[in-house]
Amino acid sequence: MTIRLGLQIPNFSYGTPVAELFPAVKAQAQEAEAAGFDTVLLMDHFYQLPGLGDPDEPMLEAYTALGGLATAVERVQLSTLVSGNTYRNPALLAKVITTLDVISAGRAILGIGAGWFELEHQQLGFEFDSFTERFEKLEEALQIIVGMLHGERPTFSGKWYRTESAINEPRFRDHIPIMLGGSGEKKTFRLAARYADHLNLIADIDQLPAKLAVLRQRCAEIDRDPATLETSALLTLVVDGYGASVDIGEARGGRAVTGTIDQIADEIKRRVLDVGIDGVIVNLPTHRHTPGVITKVGEALRPLVDA
Repeated sequence: MTIRLGLQIPNFSYGTPVAELFPAVKAQAQEAEAAGFDTVLLMDHFYQLPGLGDPDEPMLEAYTALGGLATAVERVQLSTLVSGNTYRNPALLAKVITTLDVISAGRAILGIGAGWFELEHQQLGFEFDSFTERFEKLEEALQIIVGMLHGERPTFSGKWYRTESAINEPRFRDHIPIMLGGSGEKKTFRLAARYADHLNLIADIDQLPAKLAVLRQRCAEIDRDPATLETSALLTLVVDGYGASVDIGEARGGRAVTGTIDQIADEIKRRVLDVGIDGVIVNLPTHRHTPGVITKVGEALRPLVDA
């Protein structure tokens, strides 16, 4: 697995009526594939997030939508950024991602995190638990999921989950990559070093060098070569001249990069790639679905991540 240039689609509110929602998502995935992106990622949320919109804006269930995209694109990898572990039993999630891998002929990546959006949990009836408990659940889940993705039949009895000789067939391949997402140096980084193939850093750009230093330390603590744990940064791009007319909080935060396409490319090279991050995952929420902007971004960033 290599994620050098990913497109995250964080907003499904592109079409009216509802019949136009998924065609717009599909069109973005196809444009990303044609523009040289290697991965397309969807948010795994049931309500829209603060900073992007109101909770009642249209949100598609991520894995159903990814299954649809698997038949619409031929090359790009498919993932969530990232699945909240609290939304699904881990054995079920292992089955879901393995099915996506079969449908896509080996292009699935399991993006996973501890879960954090309390309103979803409260209103939809998911157990939210404490911060510590959610990470306890995530580590137990990873122990089950890793075994199932490798074709083992794990028997596990933990504080939160249990399995008994769990079967996971069919499988397209013996290893589906696991990506953790977050910025927590004590918990997320430790779990990434132990279980993940990739860590997506969801942190302000100016924090990235320090985050990388801590991540290397977490790898050293378990004698893992940090070069074997790929990294990427999640960035929000606001490109001048391409219909960025919606002023949302996500476009004003520390992960936002604004300017002409050349200015954006230069900033990403200097402040992200040159400090040691392996790749970038970008989203374009202020542009909604504006045909052509994904292509321009791909043309500008692909040479940088291939260098």
